[in-house]
Amino acid sequence: MQILEFNTKRAGEVETLMNEWRTQTQSTRTVKREVMAKHLSRPDHYVAIVEFSSFQEAQKNSKLPETDRFNAQMTKLCDGPIEFSDYDVVRDKS
Repeated sequence: MQILEFNTKRAGEVETLMNEWRTQTQSTRTVKREVMAKHLSRPDHYVAIVEFSSFQEAQKNSKLPETDRFNAQMTKLCDGPIEFSDYDVVRDKS
């Protein structure tokens, strides 16, 4: 699982960029699930949680040229750096 934390005043453009990436990588991406959430008390602060079936699948996804382009565009839409954190899921209950 990867978590991205970022600040932006251009959330609509970020969402459009995410949708474009999904369209461009429809047959090649390895993302199982993605969620974007807005912080309740910190305006313009967001997290994106991206799930993969394995670390290897996450690495494969990050090597896609579309992912490189996405990251470059995302950086331009954010107010400051994007913080990337990688996690191994140790518990998943519904």
